Amino acid sequence: MNKVTRHFVLACFILTAFWMPATINAQSISPSTPEELVATYDALANAILATKKAEKNLVRSILSTTYGHATAMQARAERALEAGEQQQAQAAVEALAGHVAQLGNEGDNAVAGIRKRLVEGGHHHNSAGENQGVFDPGFVIVTRSAKQKLLTSSRNIAQLSRNPDKDALAREWTNVKVVWKELSGQKK
Repeated sequence: MNKVTRHFVLACFILTAFWMPATINAQSISPSTPEELVATYDALANAILATKKAEKNLVRSILSTTYGHATAMQARAERALEAGEQQQAQAAVEALAGHVAQLGNEGDNAVAGIRKRLVEGGHHHNSAGENQGVFDPGFVIVTRSAKQKLLTSSRNIAQLSRNPDKDALAREWTNVKVVWKELSGQKK
């Protein structure tokens, strides 16, 4: 620092020390955080918590829509089996298996990519549940147990697509409905 700069800094320090308002002294400086900063932090906390709630509602909507599609495919497969339309039944059963897999995976590959990005960014909706082994990383609603049951049902349904059987399909669909009731908070 050259001589002129040092003198300038010293002059600024002296001027600041003398021009400080007389009302500021050691007794008037509160050790608490200013109200404005507390209010701003409180608003930010509300926004963060609202975002978490919005994420849960969005994932619940994704799952509800997927379950609705699965229900429609199950009904289509059943109608096709009753009508003896084997190819249509096979196609509907295959589609049903895909929807059940999406339920277990809490969405399709596009949703999984978003979930992965959130996890990589440090956002874990159910971090406590992840630590306890209840949820896979980034999952919001579908527990590991529910995921396993749904993926097992998806595989079983996919196997039925080769030679669809109405009774076997109904049994497997009942398993899916039981898991769905647990996930959606419906009473059994």
